[in-house]
Amino acid sequence: MPGKVAIIGAGNVGATVALAVAQQDIVSEVVLLDIKEGVAEGKALDIWESGPVHGFATKVWGVTNDYSAVEGAQLVVITSGVPRRPGMSRDDLVRTNAKIVKEVTERVVAVAPDAILLVVSNPLDVMTYTAWKVSGFEPERVVGMAGVLDVARYRTFIAEAVGVSPEDVQAMLMGGHGDSMVPLPRYTTVCGVPVTEFLDEETIQKIVERTRFGGGEIVNYLGVSAWYAPGASVALMVEAIIKDKRRFLPACAYVRGEYGIQDLYMGVPVILGGQGVERVVELKLSEDELRQVHASAEHVRRVLRVVQEMGII
Repeated sequence: MPGKVAIIGAGNVGATVALAVAQQDIVSEVVLLDIKEGVAEGKALDIWESGPVHGFATKVWGVTNDYSAVEGAQLVVITSGVPRRPGMSRDDLVRTNAKIVKEVTERVVAVAPDAILLVVSNPLDVMTYTAWKVSGFEPERVVGMAGVLDVARYRTFIAEAVGVSPEDVQAMLMGGHGDSMVPLPRYTTVCGVPVTEFLDEETIQKIVERTRFGGGEIVNYLGVSAWYAPGASVALMVEAIIKDKRRFLPACAYVRGEYGIQDLYMGVPVILGGQGVERVVELKLSEDELRQVHASAEHVRRVLRVVQEMGII
């Protein structure tokens, strides 16, 4: 069981990713890195000590700001960044996290030049683009996690409404991560049966809206962003890459004209495997669906301009 995964950022999401990846038992080691003294070491030790109970052999260890520990990693998960605080504008958040992601990416690339980068930092689409530009990697080796999480929420709400297991719901969505995402009810099924056979249009649209604001719903309860579902979603993508499973998943990937969009990272269906994004899959969209995807892309582009104006990329 060779292989190494590094996770930058030992906050709620990063630590949950470390636990979920360790439980998969698909790599020999997971290293957790954070800038706060002792946080990564303590959380990693706690996770590693759960191995005999959960039945995994993966070594989990942590370091404080020592990027030499990342050397040799096949895959690096970047969760670093700050949450949006009261009084902080979206542009302030973008500027702050862009600087963090830039520094992290530079330090990762210096010690793990052959790694695949999996970005989780928000605003997701723009931070993934930033990591790609700073890294100098082929775009296939830089991917963002958002679609798997958004689809998980969407499937959960559909399953609840229909009264079935979430395992039996298959779905797809596109666009930027956030309020502008584009769930695709036309591509939503329950064991292959169109969801429209179970739910009326009004119910489906309510679920679509709840999905769009799913992250905010949790923030309203907790005052902070979610971490269990995001952590599980990252782990699923890690498994797809490490085990070269060629999973058909929604992910934040670079588009080169697909769906009529150029030079942007945004949520699209992809084949995800050992080399990263093996290809972007172009679905046949209706005029209205394509219009929504283009509107979402423009929203991402507006946020991206903030980073571009900083001169970081």
